[in-house]
Amino acid sequence: MYQYNNDDQTLLNERVTQFRGQTDRYLKGELDEDEFRTLRLMNGLYIQTHAPMLRVAGPYGLISSKQLRMLAHVARKYDKNYAHITTRQNIQFNWPELKNVPDILANLASVQMHAIQTSGNCLRNTTTDHLAGISIDEIEDPRPYCEIIRQWTILHPEFSYLPRKFKIAVSGSEQDRAATQLHDIGLHLIKNDTGEIGFRVLVGGGLGRTPIIGKIIRPFLEKKHLLSYLEAIVRVYNLNGRRDNKYKARIKILVKESGIEQMTKWVETEWQQIKDNMELSDDRITSIKDHFTSPAYDKNASNDSSFESNKTQNPAFATWVKHNTASHKTPGYQAVYVSLKAPNTPPGDITETQLDAIADLADQHSFGEVRTTHRQNIVLADVKKADLFDLWQKLSNLSLATANIGTVTDMICCPGLEFCALANASSISISKEINKALDDIDYIHDIGDLKINMSGCMNGCAHQSVGHIGILGVDKKGVEWYQITLGGSSENEAAIGQRLGPAVAKDKITKAITTILDVYIKQRFDDEIFLDTVHRVGVTPFKTAIY
Repeated sequence: MYQYNNDDQTLLNERVTQFRGQTDRYLKGELDEDEFRTLRLMNGLYIQTHAPMLRVAGPYGLISSKQLRMLAHVARKYDKNYAHITTRQNIQFNWPELKNVPDILANLASVQMHAIQTSGNCLRNTTTDHLAGISIDEIEDPRPYCEIIRQWTILHPEFSYLPRKFKIAVSGSEQDRAATQLHDIGLHLIKNDTGEIGFRVLVGGGLGRTPIIGKIIRPFLEKKHLLSYLEAIVRVYNLNGRRDNKYKARIKILVKESGIEQMTKWVETEWQQIKDNMELSDDRITSIKDHFTSPAYDKNASNDSSFESNKTQNPAFATWVKHNTASHKTPGYQAVYVSLKAPNTPPGDITETQLDAIADLADQHSFGEVRTTHRQNIVLADVKKADLFDLWQKLSNLSLATANIGTVTDMICCPGLEFCALANASSISISKEINKALDDIDYIHDIGDLKINMSGCMNGCAHQSVGHIGILGVDKKGVEWYQITLGGSSENEAAIGQRLGPAVAKDKITKAITTILDVYIKQRFDDEIFLDTVHRVGVTPFKTAIY
């Protein structure tokens, strides 16, 4: 992974000192609420229902074991002994005291972590595929380009006060696991007809109250023009994006209202003026790639026979392997999903004890690194198949081996009314209800690939618009209700879910979800997955059963 140089570290240290001074001035009454709000947001600090919330950047989801131990330390000393993994591969703490935040940031800076630009109307954390560098369908590792983008975005002087927040995602594989079509800018590494690798560029995607799938603005972009083209897009947005209405301020609204043809003309005009002065050299790309070379894999790892033997002898282990591991491009290795979706656990939450334990497991089994995922889980990317049985046992003892990755209980869930000041309805309590209703693991596995996303408000932090089943909390005169959508997807064939009908009362939402699953079981053909069934029969059978 990328290691900060002296310039990087100096920037972090100076930023901590600066925010410490700003916080002290605010606590002394020298800065008012409005003056401090902008300063704290640019350092990842929100004011939530019960306490401040600090969002820590997880650049393209990559975290070292040393950084995990620091996160555990922060959770233990400054929070309530846990952290939360977000859908943008970041880490959140929900209970820090404001006076302690500068100390937290200083601790994070000591291990090359920070909270810069994790909130506010700026260029946010760049995300990517959690299987980057190891997946068998990869065209090229996207992480070096994510790092190049990270360095370009950090404290970019021209883009600190955009009309609204701005998010970029990069994918390097045939299967889009980074939801590139649903970001302000989506970059997908592809090969052109001559075999050259470059980027397909999408613009204007986004979720929230107006979910829109991004449009292709450039079918093929040479690597050397990556930063200049991004700069051109963001400049056009900065100049033309609406600032009079925050609900219409995202670039997706600019693209929708102006049209992709006009947007392309604006970007092309701007790009022609700057592209020759912002070329990425081959040396620059190579120097960043050198930080992402493959670890020292065991060349004899594929000679082991214990893995298949353990699967045969232990059905529970075999089930976990089927659902919680993924193929690796290196023979003898497998990627392991660490499930943060155990029953009775808020989705994405992880305790300080578990953080420390995963750091140890990463050192023992995965070259000291982990990745966070869009579905609020963790990945140990480079595990020998010979070590999987031992790892499974250790994860089981930590309640981190629930065999439910990609299943109906692998829910994405925002903090909801339990924590968030913006929420209209509860999320965490509803996820627990649904999990309790689906306590039969064999039934869950029979249902197969089915993704539930649940948000407590229209901001859509849990991406309910693109869930196979989406649940959106709404407020009706102070009472919690839930809208349901079906058929959404954030993968290659990205789609916005179709609203099923009127909102469902809080005490009826779990029953509505189990009814949807029962209809699916009755309607599907053989092993047909949920999305295919919905596409084939439409929403009418589901709507009839519920209403």
